[in-house]
Amino acid sequence: MTIHTRKAVDTAVSYPSQKYVRQRTREASGLEPPPTTLTTTRAHLDRNANALGAPMARLVAAQPRQASPWASPRSSLLPSSLSEFHGATLGASLQKKRRVWQPKGSLQVTASSAKKILIMGGTRFIGVFLSRLLVQEGHQVTLFTRGKAPITQQLPGESDQDYADFKSKILHLKGDRKDFEFVKTSLAAEGFDVVYDINGREATEVEPILDALPKLEQFIYCSSAGVYLKSDMLPHFEIDAVDPKSRHKGKLETESLLDSRGVNWTSLRPVYIYGPLNYNPVEEWFFHRLKAGRPIPVPNSGVQITQLGHVKDLARAFITVLGNSKASKQVYNISGSKYVTFDGLAKACAKAGGFPEPEIVHYNPKEFDFGKKKAFPFRDQHFFASVEKAERELGWTPEYGLVDGLADSYNLDFGRGTFRKAADFSTDDVILGKSLVLQS
Repeated sequence: MTIHTRKAVDTAVSYPSQKYVRQRTREASGLEPPPTTLTTTRAHLDRNANALGAPMARLVAAQPRQASPWASPRSSLLPSSLSEFHGATLGASLQKKRRVWQPKGSLQVTASSAKKILIMGGTRFIGVFLSRLLVQEGHQVTLFTRGKAPITQQLPGESDQDYADFKSKILHLKGDRKDFEFVKTSLAAEGFDVVYDINGREATEVEPILDALPKLEQFIYCSSAGVYLKSDMLPHFEIDAVDPKSRHKGKLETESLLDSRGVNWTSLRPVYIYGPLNYNPVEEWFFHRLKAGRPIPVPNSGVQITQLGHVKDLARAFITVLGNSKASKQVYNISGSKYVTFDGLAKACAKAGGFPEPEIVHYNPKEFDFGKKKAFPFRDQHFFASVEKAERELGWTPEYGLVDGLADSYNLDFGRGTFRKAADFSTDDVILGKSLVLQS
């Protein structure tokens, strides 16, 4: 067995560029180069409730909540323009007018006009940022959730006035999306122009939505780059082969369903997503170990190349495809513009959080049995995708570099003492314990 321990001697992170990898890949493959401001009235709510009928849930404006649990009163961080939710980097590209277009068999759509929009999900991570951008653009936004989590919450860096304004304009439709009859009845009673499906996993969950909204103007879906078939030819392009046995096969089937139903749809395929409020242990996994001053276990050589995209860049991409004729019936990879090795990611997290250079321990995962626990949060392989199509056709480009994006995540979340999962170093201890025995 082989276990190597070494110090990361260089905190500067170097990433291979997409242009270089894309050029080499092509050489090998032969590829050619209501009103704008929503006013919710009791009469409006009562009419909606009557339309839905008892015992179905009523469409209600989100009620005031207690102070956000995300901020820690003990934390004291320096202000940063990168950490301002309403900063110029988040909203600058949203000021441009978009073309009006006329998809076959549907009403006129333009992203610059107010739309009645339904978000399936929307109370955590992607939906939290997307819903704010939609409200800022003047759309009427309804979140469809089971109501188990607060409908809104104030974000770190968000002013009281901005939060109050956002909260007053968000509507909520409480229900279970797997209750197909309820979905059909409630959505048909309300009627929506556009649907953003952030949490859909199976095609069967989408069919009732399409049945309920025959005049739907656009269906925008959050898929995953995990649908691609594993390949030695990287980065992944949207035309690459997909894996019908992938754990994301339900998302593939959903894309096929949308295409077969003849609706106007767009699907975004993120790679690894990171940023404030991330419920997946991506950057948080590294931050826990850096804060504790522990070595960072990385499988095999640590030169495996991967890719991360900031949640705010993803939210902007979702806005960019709204009412965009070029996005009709298209799939787009969305992520950061550069790639990074596992070792490089550990260094980038340390730099973003202001930690000392990390000690990295490489191990052979085949020599351990961790049961159902994951010892590392990423696929132990090269995994990255080209975002060239989105840049070329949509004019979208990621605004966050990796270190800047990780700093934004740290400053607005982990650095304030908030995280989704408590630290668990049990697999680390097994790996490091074996390493110490070998060294002795």
